[in-house]
Amino acid sequence: MANVVVVGAQWGDEGKGKIVDWLSERADVIARFQGGHNAGHTLVIDSKVYKLHALPSGVVRGGKLSVIGNGVVLDPWHLMAEIETVREQGVEITPDRLMIAENTPLILPIHGELDRAREEAASKGTKIGTTGRGIGPAYEDKVGRRSVRVADLGDDATLEARVDRALQHHDPLRRGLGIAPVDREALIARLKEIAPQILPYAGPVWKVMNEKRRAGKRILFEGAQGALLDIDFGTYPFVTSSNVIAGQAATGVGIGPGAIDYVLGIVKAYTTRVGEGPFPTELDDADGQRLGERGHEFGTTTGRKRRCGWFDAVLVRQTCAISGINGISLTKLDVLDGFETLKICTGYDLDGHRLDYLPTAADQQARCVPVYEELPGWSESTEGARSWADLPANAIKYVRRVEELIRCPVALLSTSPERDDTILVTDPFAD
Repeated sequence: MANVVVVGAQWGDEGKGKIVDWLSERADVIARFQGGHNAGHTLVIDSKVYKLHALPSGVVRGGKLSVIGNGVVLDPWHLMAEIETVREQGVEITPDRLMIAENTPLILPIHGELDRAREEAASKGTKIGTTGRGIGPAYEDKVGRRSVRVADLGDDATLEARVDRALQHHDPLRRGLGIAPVDREALIARLKEIAPQILPYAGPVWKVMNEKRRAGKRILFEGAQGALLDIDFGTYPFVTSSNVIAGQAATGVGIGPGAIDYVLGIVKAYTTRVGEGPFPTELDDADGQRLGERGHEFGTTTGRKRRCGWFDAVLVRQTCAISGINGISLTKLDVLDGFETLKICTGYDLDGHRLDYLPTAADQQARCVPVYEELPGWSESTEGARSWADLPANAIKYVRRVEELIRCPVALLSTSPERDDTILVTDPFAD
């Protein structure tokens, strides 16, 4: 059976939630392999809207195992609140349907406090634009070997020792930022209180995932954010704190890279970005405003307005190569309906030199001027199209040109938030 990794191929917000839900119907296991609750997925199923942040998208479907892998950083209080929210929407979450890796690091209240204090202290131009939810500091503690992990909640002595180690690092930082010292006893009490709610879901995810693979079960690996926010290959330092690219899927759940059969990149038919950082094709004009309004470009998690611009084939070609993407799902094509002319970035001009990739140095990224190719738009509606025959000729030409420029075929085409408004070209789960 084929196992599929789904990754965002831009700066996130590409529409992964719908596509993961669409694919999860045929998967047996849906696994989150990185990120935290700073990224949100919006699912629309039978006109009911689910907004998920920590939970894998597969939890809204019965008969599936949803997994939160060790590559994720987990806020246990947010998770329990989210479980309660979806329960109120009629979705029951039980340990039979959700498993959390025992070695998953926890996001503690001190992480969010540190995250927000740093961002407030940063001068203009140095702010990263974080959500302030503690994702970065939690990953810092992970690599600093001072995390409190899910398994630590099962033993009071271990838990207290882990907290003490973390506070040796955090209290001096807090003093430097003018934050009051951590109330150790209160933090430990909160962790002991949440422990009985989290531990029933804990398990050896690596073992279960390998057993499922040997049994021939279909596994869907679900990423958060987008490849341009990858800690190594994104627009550093305006990135997230984890590896977002497809290679992280194996590490993030404890399964070998040979388990990955197909990588599906989710790509918006134009480009958006939330927060700070370079954005070569950004539009500060009526076209950018129109894209934002038609695309309802506001963050699921933060509600922040997204920056909008023309499709950047250079960036997507780059992320397709780095993630080993086999095919893309092109989303929000319907947002482009009615534009008389469309533009696609095919290269950059950097100080008089033509580039076919985004350079690594931040100062060079800032000086990159997009080189555009113009294509004719279409006046007909593509919203809700479910076959190529439903698409205007110019829309098909646009899609084909995107494929040529990014050197990767379109496997799926999404024409509305509804899961069934999808044109299937290549089935990622095909054996």
